[in-house]
Amino acid sequence: MKVYFLFTGSGPLVIATSYESIEDPKLIAKLEAKGIFKFVAHEIPLDIAKERYHGHFEHAEHDLHESDDLRVIDYNGERAFKLFNLKDFGPEILHERNP
Repeated sequence: MKVYFLFTGSGPLVIATSYESIEDPKLIAKLEAKGIFKFVAHEIPLDIAKERYHGHFEHAEHDLHESDDLRVIDYNGERAFKLFNLKDFGPEILHERNP
């Protein structure tokens, strides 16, 4: 499982996914289906995300294994910024849908 902090047009999100990469075309299609066509992503270490979100993460992780390959862990950008330090972020990954 991978966890990403995404900067999107509507604000920051934290997502968990079973895909190996945020750049997987199937994951990109799922994000686009949710209206996310452009983003800057940073991977967050799984252990740090679990620690910061506690039981909420465990619940989302269970749901991820049960029924889907993408879960929004946090759509409240203010809370997400408070939970993570910038040093927690991996290298940036840029995505913009081709016209």
